[in-house]
Amino acid sequence: MEGASLASPHPTQSLPHVPSSDCKLIILGSPWRNRCDGEGRTRPGLSLLVLLCYRQLLPCLWIKDEHSLDDFYNETKAKIFLQFYDQTAKVVLNQFMETTRNYVTNITRKNQEEMLHKDMERSQFMIYFGIRACLFKVAQFQAQDVNRTLRKLQNIDKAALPKDELREYNELLADMEMTYSMAQVCLNETACLSLEPELEEVMATSRNKEELLWAWQGWRDAVGCQIRTTFEHYVELSNKATQLNGYKDMGALWRSKYELDTLKQDLEWFFQELRPLYLNLHTYMHWALHRHYGPELIDLRGPIPAHLRGNMWAQSSVNILDLVLPFSKKIPEDVTKIMKGQHWKSEKMFEDSEKFFTSLGLLPAPPSFWKKSMLMRPTDGQEVECHTSAWNSYLDDDFGIKKCMEVTIEDLLSIFHEMGHIQYFLQYKNLSIIFCEGANPAFEEAVGSVITLSASSHKHLLNIGLLSLKHQDSEDEVNFLMRIALEKIKIFDGTIRKDIYNQEWWNLRLKYQGLCPPVPHSEEDFDPGAKFHISAGVYFLSLVLQFQFHETLCKASGHMGPLHQCDIYNSKIAGKLLGDALKLGSSKPWPEVLKMLTGESEVCIKALMTYFIPLLNWLVTDNMQQGDILGWPDFSCSFEEKDTDKVTFLNLKLDPNQAKFGYWVLLALGFVMSLVVLGLVCRLHSLEKQSLTQDTEIFSPLPNAYFLGIAMEPRQTAKRQWMLLGLCLVLMLCSISLAIWICTQ
Repeated sequence: MEGASLASPHPTQSLPHVPSSDCKLIILGSPWRNRCDGEGRTRPGLSLLVLLCYRQLLPCLWIKDEHSLDDFYNETKAKIFLQFYDQTAKVVLNQFMETTRNYVTNITRKNQEEMLHKDMERSQFMIYFGIRACLFKVAQFQAQDVNRTLRKLQNIDKAALPKDELREYNELLADMEMTYSMAQVCLNETACLSLEPELEEVMATSRNKEELLWAWQGWRDAVGCQIRTTFEHYVELSNKATQLNGYKDMGALWRSKYELDTLKQDLEWFFQELRPLYLNLHTYMHWALHRHYGPELIDLRGPIPAHLRGNMWAQSSVNILDLVLPFSKKIPEDVTKIMKGQHWKSEKMFEDSEKFFTSLGLLPAPPSFWKKSMLMRPTDGQEVECHTSAWNSYLDDDFGIKKCMEVTIEDLLSIFHEMGHIQYFLQYKNLSIIFCEGANPAFEEAVGSVITLSASSHKHLLNIGLLSLKHQDSEDEVNFLMRIALEKIKIFDGTIRKDIYNQEWWNLRLKYQGLCPPVPHSEEDFDPGAKFHISAGVYFLSLVLQFQFHETLCKASGHMGPLHQCDIYNSKIAGKLLGDALKLGSSKPWPEVLKMLTGESEVCIKALMTYFIPLLNWLVTDNMQQGDILGWPDFSCSFEEKDTDKVTFLNLKLDPNQAKFGYWVLLALGFVMSLVVLGLVCRLHSLEKQSLTQDTEIFSPLPNAYFLGIAMEPRQTAKRQWMLLGLCLVLMLCSISLAIWICTQ
């Protein structure tokens, strides 16, 4: 086996026959190198070996001595190869997803090891099929779906790493996730708070600046600082894997998923289009927080301290609506309070969400969903990863959601979002497994979010009994749109260099969001690590897409009137339009899917701006009346060295013990100087006596004396020694003062 090479250009070299009973997944040899050219051939230098997969053989794919590679790797054989891939991939991916689900819902070392083991098997599986995909001449194939599938298979992601580095990569990622999931911030030795729900509750409800700073800084110390070194090595391995796949770095790989060469420029253009809304929203919020916290904390010409936004990561400001409500006399109804008063439970929240999707004629969640989902944090002390997510196990109808539920309107809308992912899984489950994903990453996020725009509308909440006010006037609408804007409008993207991760992180947050850390942070901190998902262009693009989808679905439902009043509930036409697009998964380029859904093949920000027009008009008027300055002009984040455990000694940063030792050395030198001063006093007294004696001999010449080795008259020598004595006295006084200071520490 070891001598066989699937990439051999020689047609006479064939694979050995192996009995089917002995078939197992075996990968030997050197690491993957992506050397596929446009014709599907593999360039010289690729050393590959054998895979016999999961007790199955594919006899028709064995190369016979008399066959040429060109004849063998044709379109017909490619279709057979892809059928084989689909059959085996479902088993491999299902096993990996099962162990992953077991781990995140019961974090133990044993479950982690099982997950890592299955992840290694999955990577070996990807290597084999990635290698074979490179051997087909995809450029000559007529079937576009075959062409697209093979090209997707050629990117084997992290599996390209050598085995030892791949194992290390997986362990680094698992360790970071475990650190994040189990981190706590402690008030004392017995009282410690987890992120969910305790610390998030502090950030959402507290209006005490000291308490907010404690929670904000404590979480970053507990997580970010702990994983910085791990994260740096993880990024190194990630970039190596992407380079082995033919990409410059991770950023290039992420952007490739959008199949757009102009993605960066497009995102920047979208930001500039959104900028008037964001700047006016930021300026108004700035003024409102200044009114509450005062000028000592809020500089009206500067950015907003990140811990005052009502969220651990300042990604949403909806929790501080009470501080920034435009019309404070028209306080919106507390939907969370109403839900609790009506005794809502987690099951009802999920059932209400599913009811929305089925009202559109979309698919219900399968019975297994309700059995396997984790809807609440376990009460038996079992450690879990509470970060909300939906999973697809790639076998039958095995889908689920993981969430540590609280009865709040925010969690209800979060469920709608996650059920959007489940609906996507259900719609594309019959596709080839490689197409079982969103049209692009932002597309999938937008599908979940578009439903929340209807679910959070005044009309829908009124219909399900969570609001009692039947009609909104213009002031009520501005208050409503403010809440939606505080939740939705969050912008951040950028590439960060390793040596200045933290500084660049905050520079980008300043540039795009007008945010700074509440206290100076240095490279010893690692604030990006305090967030489970570091925000990227995917979230900004999904923000734009969800409003574009919403406008299209509202038109299909027959909605007439302002876009923010639309609720597509019960519209089978809107549901069919959405479902038909979801069924395509990633089998078509996403611009084609977008055109099928919206009639446009390009992302457009117009719908988002239309949705918020009433709020933008009010913000512009109010900011002009207040005379507020838009943005954060002439300001940069304070980014100083933070040496909380060090002190300054002779302009050096030292540990307290080292600095104290230095002070004692200076004190000892001071006492030595005191003894020198006393000696000089005695010497000067003696010289004065000699001078008086010599003055009686008027005509006798004065003998020479010496000062610092220089011969001079005795009177000059005495004068300079008195000057030196004065200097020594000053040093002695400084030493005494220093001794007193040390004693008081």
